Amino acid sequence: MSGLCGWLAAASGLAADSGTAADGAARATLAAMAAPLSRFDGASLAASVSDVGGMAVAAIDGSRHVYQQDGLQVAIWGRPVLDGSADEVASRLASLWLSRGVAACASLSGPFCLAILDAFSGSALLAVDRAGMHPLSYANNAQGLFFASSHDALLAHPSVRGALDPQALYHYLYFHMVPGPATAYLGQQRLLPGEYLHVHGGKQCKGSYWQLAFQEPSAARTRASFAGNKQEFLRLLRLAVESSLGADGADTGAFLSGGTDSSTLAAIMGQVTGRPARTYSIGFDVPGYDEMAYARLAASHAGSIHHERYVTPSDVLAAIPAMAAIFDQPFGNASAIPAFYCAQMAREDGVTRLLGGDGGDELFGGNERYAHQALLSQYGRLPVMLRQAIIEPLLFRERAGKPWRLGDKARRYIEQASLPLPARLDSYNLLLRHGHGTVLEAGFMDTIAPGMAPGCVNGAYWQRQGQGLSQINELLALDMRFTLADNDLFKVRKACELAGVEAAFPFLHDAMVAFAARLAPRDKLDGRQLRPFFKRALAEILPPAIVRKKKHGFGLPFGQWLHSHAPLREFAFDNLTQLRGRGIVRPAFIDDLQGRLLAEHPAYHGTMVWLLLMLEQWLSQHPGALGALAGGFAASATEMPGVLDPTA
Repeated sequence: MSGLCGWLAAASGLAADSGTAADGAARATLAAMAAPLSRFDGASLAASVSDVGGMAVAAIDGSRHVYQQDGLQVAIWGRPVLDGSADEVASRLASLWLSRGVAACASLSGPFCLAILDAFSGSALLAVDRAGMHPLSYANNAQGLFFASSHDALLAHPSVRGALDPQALYHYLYFHMVPGPATAYLGQQRLLPGEYLHVHGGKQCKGSYWQLAFQEPSAARTRASFAGNKQEFLRLLRLAVESSLGADGADTGAFLSGGTDSSTLAAIMGQVTGRPARTYSIGFDVPGYDEMAYARLAASHAGSIHHERYVTPSDVLAAIPAMAAIFDQPFGNASAIPAFYCAQMAREDGVTRLLGGDGGDELFGGNERYAHQALLSQYGRLPVMLRQAIIEPLLFRERAGKPWRLGDKARRYIEQASLPLPARLDSYNLLLRHGHGTVLEAGFMDTIAPGMAPGCVNGAYWQRQGQGLSQINELLALDMRFTLADNDLFKVRKACELAGVEAAFPFLHDAMVAFAARLAPRDKLDGRQLRPFFKRALAEILPPAIVRKKKHGFGLPFGQWLHSHAPLREFAFDNLTQLRGRGIVRPAFIDDLQGRLLAEHPAYHGTMVWLLLMLEQWLSQHPGALGALAGGFAASATEMPGVLDPTA
């Protein structure tokens, strides 16, 4: 909830001298920037204005840290720990900044984003936490440096323009979100996890004060014993939950999907506090989507005070406009809707903070695609002659007579396996499956570079190629960067913000991340067995059925509901009709999507309907961005930034 905003004035001076009319104007501007940060929770504001700039933090008690003295301003949003202590973080960080400069960031841990304005040197420092739990975006122009944890706050400053970036819209359709460091707006960038931005003397330097470093045991080095690792893991797990609970945990609850991560947190919460955890689950009355039985099993096993709600198509219809408004750039993960209703249920129960299990999959190897990619990689280890002279000619030759289903499966396997990583991760990408020319308007295509999308993934993946990592760790690093920071954390944090609840993620405790990075690759994926160490270490804490179950989560049966719920279908199709006039998606594709494609595969093509629906809703809910489209994409194409290195 809430956030941070501010600016560092250029030499011409946007800041004000204290006590003047200009000072009042600066404070009014700062208040306007901060207003979007606390629109749902009404959090109080702490602000400071100096000769060089202004900063404000709107946040609940305990996550707002502001210091100002002798021309030095420090603002932190979050719950950081500095050199092992959470006391007086802002003032102690100010001292570290004076003695150590940018290196002061490395002493911070926990969730945060921060800004330091130094009047003596005319410099500024921006930074975000190691997992990217608290975002921070910035814009730099002739008037100065402007920054905020929300684009809506950033755009509230009169010196920041709001021109929509067509490349970002393409990335949204490709990734279902806008991956950092790019944003939805031209001239604005976002810091990646563990990054800082240092501005001094009119120059800016961006770098990493921390990077995820795997320590894979070599063949000659003895692996730590399971018993020792288990003891350390459980100790860190308790520590992570304790640090996420707040003062006494009385107002803290937990998401409970029935998966291993959320079930673990529910159990550990009860152990740490000595009282039953309060847990919250969402279900769907649709076969194949409802996980409530597992959630009930986990709640019963942990002894939690459990609450549940079944989300309906009418609930989805009611939440869409507010959900589109809360996201400060286009976002297409439909599970944000059930996450919101889960958080709303908790808020109505008096809970102000919810623990989420996000990060467990990306640290310990819990996603099904890790096993699938391991299986695909086995094909490349076969002798080249065997593959090219025998297997592939046999499977890909023309066949007459009865269909050969086994051969069809084998051909699909080989087609995927023949692609290198990370390209084959996009095998089911909606945009690639249908083709750019089929989906997108020619005028829109003229303003973008389609290769930038896979280039973002390639850059992050290839960065690890020279480190000699196992495939599982390469994929984990990629998912920490994209799946987690750009998608899952963003989703949960915004859904909780809309409900007026703070989100916390114990698995992303810095010590837990470091522990997972030290585990051997086989402890994360053994053959096709997902996260064997994690499951074995928790065997005495979790019910066996939950340890064995496959990953599911809060997936939304949107495609099925489009068929069965007329009001939802009409609303979705009305939005697609409005989108026709934006010059982005071809009307012929929208016609085909609403008819033939959706009927053939409701779940798969329902995702595309959701993406387009939420894009139109986002544009409608953000008038500034909508105005930027008025001149057409060609007008803004020349202003597109150069290719950004996602690993900078």
